[in-house]
Amino acid sequence: MTTVISRDGTTIAYTRVGRGPALLLVDGAMCYRASGPNTSLAEELADTCTVYTYDRRGRGESGDTAPFAPEREIEDIAALIEMIGEPVFLYGISSGAALALAAAASGLPVSKVAVYEPPFIVDGTRPPIPADYTESIERHLAAGKPGAAIRYFMRKGVNLPAPIVAMMTVMPGWSSMKAVAHTLPYDTAFVTEFEHGRPLPEGRWDGVKMPALVVNGSKSPAWIRNGTRDLARVLPDAEHRTLDGQTHIVKAAALAPVLKGFFR
Repeated sequence: MTTVISRDGTTIAYTRVGRGPALLLVDGAMCYRASGPNTSLAEELADTCTVYTYDRRGRGESGDTAPFAPEREIEDIAALIEMIGEPVFLYGISSGAALALAAAASGLPVSKVAVYEPPFIVDGTRPPIPADYTESIERHLAAGKPGAAIRYFMRKGVNLPAPIVAMMTVMPGWSSMKAVAHTLPYDTAFVTEFEHGRPLPEGRWDGVKMPALVVNGSKSPAWIRNGTRDLARVLPDAEHRTLDGQTHIVKAAALAPVLKGFFR
């Protein structure tokens, strides 16, 4: 296991593949190197970049240190960039996209940033999150009910229909999700501000001065496509792309060529 130590002493595990300029991939909720989309994406990108994947704190082989604050996850990315030793390209998916944007806006040495479908709710095409959304997730976790926390997250956050959420509980990956459900508040910390059905605020990401790429799938729900377009509108220097035939569970083979073109 290869690791770096974050500012608060937390061990962050990572993997490196490929050759070329450094590219760091950031996972979304409950995903990590052994269970998520970025490992296969790294393999697709390894012919043009040195690609780093890592386990966000509290997941996989990385450690965790209480109390949590959103700044700790930005410090984890900072520790990885310091280890890499040069400015990086940065990519994030879903709630990891919001984390990647926050890291880029913080002034870290990021040359370009690309994001796929941050879960922003900017209009009335779906209900906004409840006022007590994060508190409800934390109550389930405090009661020792990680499955209930995931089901609530999937229904109220991801907006999945109840029958689909019920099916998830009997799928092979359910136990892996329950093992990292305690990190759900880490993700909500980066997205709840932008999940209330209002257009994204002007100037919120003015610190993202580097070129940005904002991508969504053509078959994703209207609310997430609209949020992606609105993000491209408010970023200082962004282009927007739609991947034909893709959903929120984007295929690495479809996404990789777009990222290669942008990071070239």
